[in-house]
Amino acid sequence: MMPPIAILSGGPATRLYPVTQAIPKAMLEVAGKPFIAHQLSMLKKNGINRIIICIGYLGEQIKAFVKDGREFGLEVDYSSDTEKLRGTGGAVKKALDLLGEVFFLMYGDSYLNVDFKSVSEYFFSRQKKGLMAIFKNNNQWDKSNIVYKNGRLIKYDKKNTTIDMQYIDYGLSLLRKEVFLDKDYGEVFDLADVYRDLIDSGQMLAYEVGERFFEIGSLKGLEEARKYLQEHLEER
Repeated sequence: MMPPIAILSGGPATRLYPVTQAIPKAMLEVAGKPFIAHQLSMLKKNGINRIIICIGYLGEQIKAFVKDGREFGLEVDYSSDTEKLRGTGGAVKKALDLLGEVFFLMYGDSYLNVDFKSVSEYFFSRQKKGLMAIFKNNNQWDKSNIVYKNGRLIKYDKKNTTIDMQYIDYGLSLLRKEVFLDKDYGEVFDLADVYRDLIDSGQMLAYEVGERFFEIGSLKGLEEARKYLQEHLEER
């Protein structure tokens, strides 16, 4: 049985203003339907049936569209940050009781070409606390932010990038619940803090993905995702 997944969909999406001043990113129309509908279809195809959507900014629109997930053949619950945004790490910590001991994690603006089952099998075959999917990006799609050598994650830093960073965080991870309980990160924190601690302690696996990701976090990314998903739908 596949682990559940948390989708982080709580941010205000300021890079897409004024488009996202009245609608959350997840509800933007992409290839004929709200983007989150494409995500849910992708997850169901990959055998993931339980989904926790971490909502925040304009999150009620997402909830009104997805409801309990039955229309998509899924089981969907929500963890809400509508009163106070807690950061990506804080949002996951708030949702822990809904997620169980091990769970996938992805962002609400990503469409990922990866075999989730293979990622899960790789993770459970090794005794580590986390896994990060990575992609050899070479600064093509957003800035590379990872040093990865000889099968090991050496460094991860989204803010201070260096010339030896050829890989990028693909936007998918697998984490054990205990990661958020072993250390007190406070109420408001970023997932990057958790990832760096796991890497520094040798507890973060890397899973290299061969195909690029698509995202709708920028106008350029939104257009690329629209083109890809339209072609993808036409091929079915």
